[in-house]
Amino acid sequence: MWRKFIMVCLLLPACVQARVWTGVATHVSDGDTLWLKPVDGSAPRKVRLLGLDAPELCQAGGEAARAALQGLVAGKPLQVKVNFQDRYGRDLARLRVDERDVGAALVSAGHAWSSRWHNSLGPYAAQEASARSARSGLFADPAAQLPRDFRQRHGPCQPPR
Repeated sequence: MWRKFIMVCLLLPACVQARVWTGVATHVSDGDTLWLKPVDGSAPRKVRLLGLDAPELCQAGGEAARAALQGLVAGKPLQVKVNFQDRYGRDLARLRVDERDVGAALVSAGHAWSSRWHNSLGPYAAQEASARSARSGLFADPAAQLPRDFRQRHGPCQPPR
């Protein structure tokens, strides 16, 4: 029985592969969410960057994070590696532009935090540590709040009227 269980565990990563496609940004919603039009002509997809958390638009640094993401992706072909979909139907993905990891670039510049879960500091922990030591972007403010803490205290941002 244990042999079968171990074999399934070893083979599972081979069965669960990320889907990779190319697209162009049509709209940047905030610092970690954007709409991409696949180059194959299929319908635009809402994509949430995997591995980071950018401030809410109504939170300090939110507009700067969105502008930074817009600057990185505007008019360029993006390689999209979708790992999952979230409960809102967004693709959770890693993006690359000009061989550059978009998430790493945002965290390195201090526009987002590396996602934390359980005891992990997340995939961009080294970039965040570097941005913190340089006091870049969000990390210039020692009281900067993680977006999840901001949402717990203030709720989601209200859309403009």
